[in-house]
Amino acid sequence: MNLGTYLSRSARYWPQETALVCGERSATFAELDRVTNRLASALAARGLRPGDAVASLAWNRGELVEVEFALYKAGLTRAPINARLGRGEIEHILRYAPVRALVFDAAHREDALAAIAAAGTGCLPVPLDPPASPQTGEAAYDALLAESADDPFSVDVAEDEPCVLNFTSGSTGALKAAVQTVGNRLANMRKQLMSDESRPRAGSRYLACGPITHATGMGLLAGVFGGATTYVLPAWSPESFLATVEKEAVTATFLVPAMLNMVLAHPGAAGRDLSSLTSVRIGGAPISPQRLRDAVEFFGPVVAQGYGLGETTSVVAGLSSEEIARAVEEDAELLQSCGRAAYDTEIRVVDEAGRELGPREVGEIIVRGPDCVREYWKEPELSAQTFRDGWVHTGDLAWMREDGYLFLVDRKKDMIISGGFNIYCTEVEAALYEHPAVQEACVIGVPDEKWGEA
Repeated sequence: MNLGTYLSRSARYWPQETALVCGERSATFAELDRVTNRLASALAARGLRPGDAVASLAWNRGELVEVEFALYKAGLTRAPINARLGRGEIEHILRYAPVRALVFDAAHREDALAAIAAAGTGCLPVPLDPPASPQTGEAAYDALLAESADDPFSVDVAEDEPCVLNFTSGSTGALKAAVQTVGNRLANMRKQLMSDESRPRAGSRYLACGPITHATGMGLLAGVFGGATTYVLPAWSPESFLATVEKEAVTATFLVPAMLNMVLAHPGAAGRDLSSLTSVRIGGAPISPQRLRDAVEFFGPVVAQGYGLGETTSVVAGLSSEEIARAVEEDAELLQSCGRAAYDTEIRVVDEAGRELGPREVGEIIVRGPDCVREYWKEPELSAQTFRDGWVHTGDLAWMREDGYLFLVDRKKDMIISGGFNIYCTEVEAALYEHPAVQEACVIGVPDEKWGEA
């Protein structure tokens, strides 16, 4: 199979419909299909073979979407790099994968070239914005596209083959890569297509306003499959978000809580026409009940939230907009929940010995399902700790209500023990958010001679 064939199919179904918009750059499904064929073919002609890793290092732009689908078609492993990482971390990723080609923008040129030289892995530099005097050995992005024809290109790959190296540091600070397979990404796409309230379809418009190399970009594949138009915001600001939703009649978007806070606090937010929105999904970090109430008051009853992590590829639990609206009206406790298990996902809350706990008992969340990762790249010991007997041990603490709703309380490593009592940072933060003068809150523990921690 090949995930890139879903783009080719959409190009047949909706050839002249707009697939992608980023700033002044746009492409129809037919145009996006052709350019990704050319890039996949050009990379293969340069000697890259299925399984080889290709990294991207850039702020949001349309070419990152082209790269993603070209890599699907060529059977190459995508290694998206956080655009905020430093040179040493970039070098580590290039050597660790190892990366055969690095696509980068002008803002990251100096760091990219220095990291390539230091890594010494023979990585091909692919600048998106080549300078007037490029270095020897560079293959400019547009020049690569010009090297090949746009004939259909697709390599057959197995579902258990690596598709994306999802780099995360978690609470340890050390970069590691969750190996998301072709099958994991396929399962993620199916989950999104099964959603009644946010399923992408022809005519819908999805706004990717955060880094598309991370959670925001998880909707790209399903959007292309369903025939939706994806708008990529080049740079985040609450004003650009509001203006784009209003101008383009955006129907769906994804916000992390920090973005939501900025939108709600923006002086120009009142009076904007956001009536086109039918789905505003919140995720990426815990959100307080008060912020959910604020979001529903601002956007209307279209707000949903979910819980997932890189090791699960996608959302594993979700609270629908209908459930949130009901919680606002009659079930205040439910606003603290991240929802129930999504579709074919299994979730348990277990103790230190792995025994499943009863309702309202706090323990670790473990998850199983077709989108769950099985290993970290080249980290057998860490993999053995996290992935056991088919379950992902998340390191997140939670309790489950009698009706299956999951309530996150903290990371295991972030829990504060003061005077022998467990204190969960998220509970204290939720209380702080109740005060109207508080926009952001973060609680940490500090050593204390009397209480142990405070």
